[in-house]
Amino acid sequence: MKALFSESKKYISLFAVILVCTFTQAQEVKWLTWNEATALAATEKNPKKVFIDVYTDWCGWCKKMDKDTFQNPEVAAYMSTNYYMVKMDGEGKDPIEYKGKTYKFVPSGRKGYHEFAAALMQGRMSYPTTIFLDEKLNMLSPVPGYQKPGPFLDIARYFGDDIYKEKDWKTYSAKGNSGK
Repeated sequence: MKALFSESKKYISLFAVILVCTFTQAQEVKWLTWNEATALAATEKNPKKVFIDVYTDWCGWCKKMDKDTFQNPEVAAYMSTNYYMVKMDGEGKDPIEYKGKTYKFVPSGRKGYHEFAAALMQGRMSYPTTIFLDEKLNMLSPVPGYQKPGPFLDIARYFGDDIYKEKDWKTYSAKGNSGK
């Protein structure tokens, strides 16, 4: 009897590990390049909004947000369903096309910056900054700074569920609608 219980316990443990691995994999964010996201937005019948994570390789808060926020299963599931997700290096060297203009890397100081990142962040160069665009690639809002999963999800839903069309952020967040 003891051997049977031990054997059953092994199978249950194995099943649990497989289930956790499958659930975790299903919730991973699929990051796209800018060109991949804009191509999808232009060709799909029902395009999604675009989310851009502007980061740098040296930014500790960017890495923390990747680990804590974007790896969160609830955040990953919501974002993958409602947005094309783009990772953009604020110091990237490759030119980027946006609305008929080519944005390039600008050498400045020890590193430099990308003109497109600067335009998206409205000249406020701080990392991380997350950018929300609508389905036609129009700016909804830049959101500077590290965001924990709950507050980030509130912001993502505000734009992703089109709440911004009916309520301003102050009204939405003050009435306890956020934080779900």
